[in-house]
Amino acid sequence: MNAAQTGLLILGFLALILAGVAVYLSRKLQQVKEENREGENRFHRLEEKVGKLELQSLESKLNPHLFKNILNSIQSHAFQTYHALDKLANVLDYILYESRGKFVTPKAEIEFSLNLIEINKIKISPLFQLKVKTKVNENEPLYHQQLLAPLISIDLIENAFKHADLQSQDAFISIVMEFRDNFYYLTVSNKMSSKKPIRKEKSGIGTETLEQRLKLIYKEDYRLERFVEGDVYTAHLKINLLEYKAKMLAAR
Repeated sequence: MNAAQTGLLILGFLALILAGVAVYLSRKLQQVKEENREGENRFHRLEEKVGKLELQSLESKLNPHLFKNILNSIQSHAFQTYHALDKLANVLDYILYESRGKFVTPKAEIEFSLNLIEINKIKISPLFQLKVKTKVNENEPLYHQQLLAPLISIDLIENAFKHADLQSQDAFISIVMEFRDNFYYLTVSNKMSSKKPIRKEKSGIGTETLEQRLKLIYKEDYRLERFVEGDVYTAHLKINLLEYKAKMLAAR
């Protein structure tokens, strides 16, 4: 073997070694890539698990009663709105139809007043002290006869909600409606607010109208008293429907 052949043999051997090294490095590089890819996948899976664990941890910290309270609150407001709209529909029916006549029955006027109070309850807190009482003898014939001026109760009730002190702890509104011995009674009391009401251009018209209507219709057969004791305002209306009916019959 001459020198040329020996040189070629050495070059071939070196080429074979380099090829082997290249194959080894290529496989090693591929293995490293696969290990990196697997490492990334493991990292992502771990990250997702950590994220889920954190979310579960946060959810477990939320008091389930909070959601229940929120749902109850929403349900309460929804019911309150529905209830108020139902009462408003009754009030509108009374104003549009029953009150168009000159007189209504005491029964109808009291039912209207109760609906009006329910609507006004939206303005006040559920903790506010609102007392409403009805004392009625339904067996008296005049309770079902049209002798009472319609909407005669609205001014006294609305004024109580308008001028009552709604902030202090001992604030209250008291409304008592009675029909006994053929008399219609309405007594409204409230603790007055220390804040002076904003004077409006047309304020006081309702009060003047009420007194004018009572004088024109019932003349001497009614009594309207308004008085203040300390910080409590009280209005008391009494109408003698039996005497009024007797005078109506005598005038015919």
